[in-house]
Amino acid sequence: MDKLLRATHELKLPVREQHLPLFRRYYELLLEWNERFNLTAVTDEELVQVRHFADSLTCLLATPALMAAAQKGSTCRLVDVGAGAGFPGLPIKIIWPQSALTLLESVGKKCAFLAEVASDLGLTGVEVVNARAEEAGQDAAHRERYDVVLARAVADLPVLAEYCLPLARLQGLVIAQKGDDVAEEVVRAEHAVRLLGGAVERVQSVEVPGTALPRTLVVIRKESLTPAQYPRRPGVPARRPLREH
Repeated sequence: MDKLLRATHELKLPVREQHLPLFRRYYELLLEWNERFNLTAVTDEELVQVRHFADSLTCLLATPALMAAAQKGSTCRLVDVGAGAGFPGLPIKIIWPQSALTLLESVGKKCAFLAEVASDLGLTGVEVVNARAEEAGQDAAHRERYDVVLARAVADLPVLAEYCLPLARLQGLVIAQKGDDVAEEVVRAEHAVRLLGGAVERVQSVEVPGTALPRTLVVIRKESLTPAQYPRRPGVPARRPLREH
């Protein structure tokens, strides 16, 4: 895990030697399960270290307050929307064990993998929820409950806003990991973000050492409650994104 350690130290992320065996085991489980069904196209050990593990951890760079909370080991409720193989949620949980993490994933096999990783690594305070974001957003157990909502390569920003903002508490954050060319996407999402109770707080470029991976964090602050009719029924946000008419 040398590349992970170097990349995160360069980014001043709080990864320590004691975290490395957990990342090593996570990688082994990823390879095992990837032989049964597709979790990721990236399986090379060095690439996984930077393109999955280090990249996931860059979410902590979204705000100074978030980084400080992780470094101090404060309590925090996180939800990873469309968790897939566990990125970015599980790498963050490994280095921030005091956080409570919900992994929201609609595919049952991926949920089984996520539960296995959490159990094998001995991570407590991890809940795996087999549901769509639209369902969770209308469920009182999840609606407006989270301090930080994470999403990596899930959907176009106007759609993603409807998936994520209903889950964030007032003054909570949505952190969307995107590629490098997001300006036009952010403009297209302005109406949806505003309608759902949010405001774009910052758009930050992040360079992950050891990769040519373009990465931008779009940070949205939840400023008012999301209207009760959102999110709409499963599938509707993707088919009919919220736009100004």
